[in-house]
Amino acid sequence: MLELVTIKQTKEELGKWCKLQRGRFELSQQELADHLGLSRYTIQKFESGKNSTIDTVLKIAHHFDDLEKFYSGVKAYNDQNTNHSLY
Repeated sequence: MLELVTIKQTKEELGKWCKLQRGRFELSQQELADHLGLSRYTIQKFESGKNSTIDTVLKIAHHFDDLEKFYSGVKAYNDQNTNHSLY
């Protein structure tokens, strides 16, 4: 059976990743927000899986030096030349 990943699940996992990274670097939501030029509320919503814009994801990934990992994952997927779509 094919198990589909939902957008909600993805946003929740991104939020968990952000919170874990913040913990590793001992940053509060406010401190991370200040470093990124965002509001604490944006970070709070991101971590709760309710606001995951691509810009926010990339800013956070860059801040925690994970942008290359994200890029590599997307590039590897694109290099597979898959033409799968739900639409």
